[in-house]
Amino acid sequence: MRFSEKVYALCRRIPKGKVTTYKLIAERLGTRAYRAVGNALNRNPHAPEVPCHRVVGSDGSLTGFAKGLRAKRRLLRKEGVRVEGGGVPLEEFLFKF
Repeated sequence: MRFSEKVYALCRRIPKGKVTTYKLIAERLGTRAYRAVGNALNRNPHAPEVPCHRVVGSDGSLTGFAKGLRAKRRLLRKEGVRVEGGGVPLEEFLFKF
């Protein structure tokens, strides 16, 4: 299975109303290639089945989203995720694999 397909498989497991980080996905895959995770999600051909909008920076910040950060913020809020300023409070919404 290609790296990107492994990333998509993990993203499918993130429940609605939760987020995870690029770093946690990379660590789960046994690598430190956080940017490679981001690159795979940027090319996600399976959206919305693969909810890449549920992946945020390690500090909860809203980062990179092919449809723009406004759209990412809107999708997260629609799922009940609180977005404050430019990020998500991870202590409340973080999903760990």
